Amino acid sequence: MNPVFDFRLFLGKDVLVRIDRPKGSKHPTCPDLCYTVNYGYVPDTISGDGEELDAYILGIDTPLKEFKGICIAVIHRTDDDDDKLVIAPSGMNFTDEEIRAQTNFQEQYFKSVIWRK
Repeated sequence: MNPVFDFRLFLGKDVLVRIDRPKGSKHPTCPDLCYTVNYGYVPDTISGDGEELDAYILGIDTPLKEFKGICIAVIHRTDDDDDKLVIAPSGMNFTDEEIRAQTNFQEQYFKSVIWRK
């Protein structure tokens, strides 16, 4: 995680996400990886890996280009410097188990904890 910025500050806040890997798309360098949820980045942010902060969008079943929702959790990778926000429509929530199940297609390769407000 970026030592200067705590991404837990996003918890409970409205967050705009630009989707660069919509639901159903393939990973650009690993074509066996298919995105089962919309996945994108928060513009004008920098994550621990030097790229924009990534975000999973839960609760929307169609591919998107952009989405504004509430940050309900942060997936903090303990073996990688690339935390992920978990964004959902206002009023919708997911258990830690539901978050893990929906993000497992990618998160299965990392160790992590889920931060909540």
